[in-house]
Amino acid sequence: MKPKKGLVRFVPTVCATVIAMMLTVNLGSHAAQAAEATPNPLGIEARAAVLIDADSGQILYALDADTAYPPASMTKLMTEYLVLEEITAGRLKLTDVVTTSKEAADIPPDGSAIYLAEGDKHTVKDLYMAMAVQSANDATIALADHIGGTEQGFVSKMNETAQALGLKSAHFTSATGLADTTVISASDLAKFAAILVKKHPEFLEFSSTPSYRFRERDKTEMINLNWMLESNKSVPSFKQYAYPGVDGMKTGYIGAAGYCFTGTAKRGDMRLISVVMNTKSKGARFIQTAKLFDYGFDNFEKKTIVAPKSVVETAKTVKIKKGVSKEVPIMTASDVTFLVKKGATPTVELKNVTTKEDLVAPLASGQEVGSATYVYKDPDTGQSLEKTVKLITSEEVKKGSWWRLMFRSLGGFFSGLFKGIVDLF
Repeated sequence: MKPKKGLVRFVPTVCATVIAMMLTVNLGSHAAQAAEATPNPLGIEARAAVLIDADSGQILYALDADTAYPPASMTKLMTEYLVLEEITAGRLKLTDVVTTSKEAADIPPDGSAIYLAEGDKHTVKDLYMAMAVQSANDATIALADHIGGTEQGFVSKMNETAQALGLKSAHFTSATGLADTTVISASDLAKFAAILVKKHPEFLEFSSTPSYRFRERDKTEMINLNWMLESNKSVPSFKQYAYPGVDGMKTGYIGAAGYCFTGTAKRGDMRLISVVMNTKSKGARFIQTAKLFDYGFDNFEKKTIVAPKSVVETAKTVKIKKGVSKEVPIMTASDVTFLVKKGATPTVELKNVTTKEDLVAPLASGQEVGSATYVYKDPDTGQSLEKTVKLITSEEVKKGSWWRLMFRSLGGFFSGLFKGIVDLF
């Protein structure tokens, strides 16, 4: 018996509906799992974000922070770092004159630029300010060419440096970030920003400059693209974004990256670094950054666990040869401080203590004789943080006189002889 025509049409329709329902439930389940995998209690509206303590690198908040994405002009942080490295090494000076290469002059003017012509001559300082304040792509290429010979020669230095610094997700293909093939994770970018600030604090003098006149003939000054600078609190168009303590660092935008920002703010002895990637608008990147900074400054504080000049229980003294004393008390050279939730009592463990052997007098007070490592485990993130401090002598130990050392030696000889005789019985 043949099935009815209506039934023939009905069966596949029902099957298709059931399958679609199953797929919807299955996909919804996966979406729910994905949402659970990346918690975002602050409601940060960005593809990726991170907030860290600049001093320790401790992660205070993270959203998809380990996935590599295009950073746009935040790439220039590495270019700025390498220029400062060249200056520190003595191979470059801020007063050196750079001749604009054809490659730099040919950068399309539709992005950030100061309209350099081939052969133009400008100081390293002026080009650096254009890069730091205006995010000028042509100034960036001019500096990259000057240091690396070509942009690609400079890019090789960028990647070598990233590898040496442990930025595992970083892959640079340009000095400017205009290429969407350049990628780095938010966490690696924040880690690098902390390195930059620690090693070259002078960078903040450039990044915090609100405006700069590049040429004497220029009718207007370059305006810093970082609207969050504290100095903008009295500027009508920026004061809604100005944030207390902000003195850097770098904005970015290309289509593939969205609007990005690496920021830093300092209050008291606490400096925070944040990264937001792929926000919806120029203003949104600063609003989302403010959420992160508010969270950090409102909820965390630095707490000293071990005060400077403290005695370590497992290593109160070290032995010394040829000294007036046979041993000397030791102590920590500096404090052990971690960033913790306000009002919390952190648990810190002494992980490792090492002291030097075969120390010989004379020893000065404050001489390094070992180290102690303390570990703090963040109860919220599970992140383990270590801090190693030097152990130093707490007093001077002079070299013992010839008579003192001779009698000490004789005492040791007879003591050992007596013990040897006792052992015979």
